[in-house]
Amino acid sequence: MPTEEELIGERRKKRDELLKLGVNPYPYKYSPTHKSAELLEKYKSLTPEQRTEDSVKIAGRIVALRRMGKATFMHILDQSGKIQAYFKFDDLKNYDHLKLFDMGDFIGIEGSVFKTKTGEITVWAKNFEILCKSLRPLPEKWHGLKDVEQRYRKRYLDLIMNPEVKETFIKRTKIIDAIRKTLNEKNFLEVDTPVIQPIYGGASAKPFKTHLNTLKMDVYLRISNELYLKRLLVGGFERIYEFARDFRNEDIDRSHNPEFTQVEAYLAYGDFNDMKELVMDLYIAAAKAIHGSTKFEYQGQIIDVKKPWQEYTMVEALKKFAGIDAEKLSMDDMNKLCQQHAIEVAQNPTKGHLIQALFEEFVEEKLVQPTLITHHPIESTPLCKPCREHHLKEHYIERFEPFIAGMEIANAYSELNDPVLQRKFLEEQAQQLRTGSDEAHPMDEDFVQAIEIGMPPTGGIGVGIDRMIMILTNNPSIRDVLFFPFMGKV
Repeated sequence: MPTEEELIGERRKKRDELLKLGVNPYPYKYSPTHKSAELLEKYKSLTPEQRTEDSVKIAGRIVALRRMGKATFMHILDQSGKIQAYFKFDDLKNYDHLKLFDMGDFIGIEGSVFKTKTGEITVWAKNFEILCKSLRPLPEKWHGLKDVEQRYRKRYLDLIMNPEVKETFIKRTKIIDAIRKTLNEKNFLEVDTPVIQPIYGGASAKPFKTHLNTLKMDVYLRISNELYLKRLLVGGFERIYEFARDFRNEDIDRSHNPEFTQVEAYLAYGDFNDMKELVMDLYIAAAKAIHGSTKFEYQGQIIDVKKPWQEYTMVEALKKFAGIDAEKLSMDDMNKLCQQHAIEVAQNPTKGHLIQALFEEFVEEKLVQPTLITHHPIESTPLCKPCREHHLKEHYIERFEPFIAGMEIANAYSELNDPVLQRKFLEEQAQQLRTGSDEAHPMDEDFVQAIEIGMPPTGGIGVGIDRMIMILTNNPSIRDVLFFPFMGKV
C-alpha cells in the first residue's frame, strides 16, 4: 500500500498534467443551479430508468469514485448531502480527464437527472470541470477511527466524512436562531460589549491576561459581559441581551472549554422570577426548533423541558437528594463531611461555602430533569440581591441555577442595585483577591459609580449556549458542539 507522501506525489503529478492540458485545477468560480438535497426531493417521484430533459448544474466534493471502463460513477457531497453522478464515454469529449480526478477533489457537473434501475437519483453528466484538485487524500476509514481527539484536531475531515457531525452544527445555528427570535419577540434589544477589558468581573473565574502595547497596560479577555450590560441599564436600556464569547483560564473537561458562548439577558423592573420564565421559554423554543417537541433524548434519558420545571432551594435539594440537613448540621459536622469526601472548599469557609460545596458534590449529578435550584448562599456572588424574606436575607440571595442532565445550564439573579451593598461586597472580594483567591472579583470603581447613578430593579440571566446544544443534540462532550475546541499541543 502506498504511503501518504507517495499518494500526495501522485496527485501533484495529476495536477501538473491538468495544467499541461490547459485546464486550471483551481478555477475562480462555478455557479450550480441546485443543491443535492433539492434534486433528491424534486425528482423523487421518477420511476426507475426514467430520465428528464431538465438541465441542472451541481458542485461538490467527490466522496466515492467507481470507474468501469467507458462509464464512471461518483458520489458528490455538498452542504445539503450526497448525490450520484454518471459519466459516459460517448457523451463527453474530455472523458479521459476523469482519470486525473481523485476522491476529495471538487467537481462541477452539468447534465440531466434520471433514476437508475436500483432507484437512485443521479445526474447524467454532459459537461464537467475540476473545481479544486485535492493533494492530500481523505482518510479511507474515518468512520472506524477510534481516536476522538484526532477528530477534534482535524474537524474539517470529521465534517467531510461524518454527516451526523455536520448536522450537529446545523442544529447549533437553528438553536441560536430560535433563542434570538424568542428574545426579539419579547422586545429585547441585542447589544455588543467589550471583549477586551481593563478590569474583569461578572463571574467567579480566573481570567486570561494580555498586554495592550499602545497604551502600555495589562488587559483581560472578559470572563463575563455582566458589568457592561448593567452599565447599559443605568444608561436607560430596559430589555437587552448579548451573545457573548467569554474566556476563563480554568479546567478543560466534558462541560468546560476555555472559550465558550453564552447569552446574557437583562430585564429592567423584573426579578429572578421573571428569569425563571425566560429560561424555560428559551429551552422550549430551542427544543421545538430542532425536535418539534419539548421532549428529546439525552444519553439514554428522556428529557422534557415543558413548564413547569421542578424547583427547590439549595438547602431543600441537599436534604432531598443527599439526605444532608444543612439547617441542623453544625459547621464542624459539615466541615468533617467535606474532609471525609475530599471536597475542596474556600479558604476559611463559612457555612454558606460548605452548603454550596456539598450541593455540588452530592446533588448536581442527580438533577436529570429540568430543575431550578434557588436561594444560594450569600457568599456565592457579590452581584445579587439578598432574599426579600426577612428570615433568609442575611444568609441567602435571590439567585437560581437551572440544571438538566446533571449540568448547570444557566445562572440568574435579582440583580443587586444597592450601591452601598455593592461597594461593600466588591471590597470584600478585592480583599480575598489580595489574599490569594484566584476567582474573587477585583474592585471595579467605575462600575460602582455607575450603580450609584441608579440602576432599576432588574432580573438578569446568563444561559450557556454550548451546554444547551450538547443537551439538545445528544452529545456527551462540549467538544462535540464546538467546531474547533481548544486542544493542547501534540
